[in-house]
Amino acid sequence: MGPGGRVAGVDLAAIDPPLELRNVFAFTGDLSDPVVPPRLLDALGGPADVLLSDAAPKLTGLRATDRAREEALLEAIEALVPQLLRPGGHLLMKVMDGPEADAIVKRLRARFEKAKTERPEATRKGSSERYLIAWSRRPNPLGEAPPTT
Repeated sequence: MGPGGRVAGVDLAAIDPPLELRNVFAFTGDLSDPVVPPRLLDALGGPADVLLSDAAPKLTGLRATDRAREEALLEAIEALVPQLLRPGGHLLMKVMDGPEADAIVKRLRARFEKAKTERPEATRKGSSERYLIAWSRRPNPLGEAPPTT
């Protein structure tokens, strides 16, 4: 990212010990909280070039509950894309296999020039995780509102 770049992250749990880097910002919060996007945009100085999400819901072992939590999390990330990612920016996000995730991945693919899903070789056997890799966000497709700063 270089000396002029910035990194901002959000997690439900605080980083301990806190990061003490001039151009790295770590926030404690929920991605669906409306105060999060403005804080991230402020820390970054505007929309990001790259949006990375390795977010995953806390699993209960109950399939229906876990799928609902995964879907809610993916929908929150999907809603953040037009706010936090500049046109032409790139996205890498974790998704779990399932019909709910497939629908969100399909909608997100339409917002980028190129997109694919990959399952890294390092993924544990039996894991349902994969990653959506999307390049070059289209400017305001599907009638998205422009980002607010």
